[in-house]
Amino acid sequence: MAKPLLVGADRYKLERLKLICEEELCRHMGVHSVAAMLALAEQHCCRVLKEACTRFLSEPGNLKAAMATRDFEQLKTGCHPALMELVMKQYIAATEA
Repeated sequence: MAKPLLVGADRYKLERLKLICEEELCRHMGVHSVAAMLALAEQHCCRVLKEACTRFLSEPGNLKAAMATRDFEQLKTGCHPALMELVMKQYIAATEA
């Protein structure tokens, strides 16, 4: 329910509702949902959600597991290049550690 509500809140500039939706999505983030949430955050300029996704992906094992999902493949093709660069930097840092 939070995703479509966030989209509507962004469309109608309801910033407080948008923030509430971001916070709710952050609480339900997982390996299978993080790519979709990251794309949503990028598309709707959700700073809080984007930072939460980045933190989640920086946890050991999360990035590698997320990269194996179908949503991550879709993220690679439809996402802003700067966002993918950020994710790849996280991946490189995780593999070097």
